[in-house]
Amino acid sequence: MAGSIRLGTAGWVFEAWRKSYYPDGLKQKDELAYSSARLGNIEINATFYSHQKAASFENWAGHTPDDFVFTVKGHQLVTHIKRLKDVELPLANFFASGVMALGRKLGPFCWQLPGNSKYDPDRMEAFLALLPQTPEALVALAEKSDYGKNPPYLDATGIAKVRHAIEVRHDSFADPRFIAQLRAHNVALVVADTAEWSYIDQTADFSYARLQGAPGKESYSVAERDLRAAWLKAWAEGKPVADAPYVTAAEASPPPRDVFAFFVSTDKEHAPDNARAVMATLGLTGPGGE
Repeated sequence: MAGSIRLGTAGWVFEAWRKSYYPDGLKQKDELAYSSARLGNIEINATFYSHQKAASFENWAGHTPDDFVFTVKGHQLVTHIKRLKDVELPLANFFASGVMALGRKLGPFCWQLPGNSKYDPDRMEAFLALLPQTPEALVALAEKSDYGKNPPYLDATGIAKVRHAIEVRHDSFADPRFIAQLRAHNVALVVADTAEWSYIDQTADFSYARLQGAPGKESYSVAERDLRAAWLKAWAEGKPVADAPYVTAAEASPPPRDVFAFFVSTDKEHAPDNARAVMATLGLTGPGGE
């Protein structure tokens, strides 16, 4: 059985979209409802900059269809400030902040490393070992929080799976040891689709793609979109993707995977149109990736 494919964008509040994507007169408070009715998932970026309250997650979940999914970008304290070193407490505080309030709409967490962060096998292993892989483990780590601003949110009701993806940008990560570590911990390597990081190794039981394209390009061409659509379809159906860059050899018999994909163009304006175009190519008509 093939996995689901969800297409979407990183974020939903952009001034440029009010001229090219959102209907005239649409109120900002209704923009999430509009986008979530037309896309399969949205990556929440606000969580990278600050802890969001449970009430915010509940509000977002309440303004989206039943089968919609949010992915959540990990906090910068973990990835950019502490750079994955000694991060058990920051992780606990992040998970206790309220993110579990998304319930069944919680998708993968995305941990995005800075471009100058180099591969350190020991540090990476310690970080991967900390990542909770089940709702029970998520709650257990959140219980270690000392986040005193608000009581910890520890209700994992509705959360079926806890998944993690990691985005790297430094070429030192083009190392088979790194790929092996991700596979051992069932953490997805983010397919970033950039000149700096073009590898598409699949390392988990799901796929995560942040399709960014070349710097300065306003949009993907039709041919470029069709190629990315073919990747997503192959990952969902459990078919190998040939003629693409890998750190290690492509899997000969890959399993079907759920696919979470986002268009993250540099100007942001064309991301929704790219996502909708690929959805049409793949015959996807609803948020659930069907």
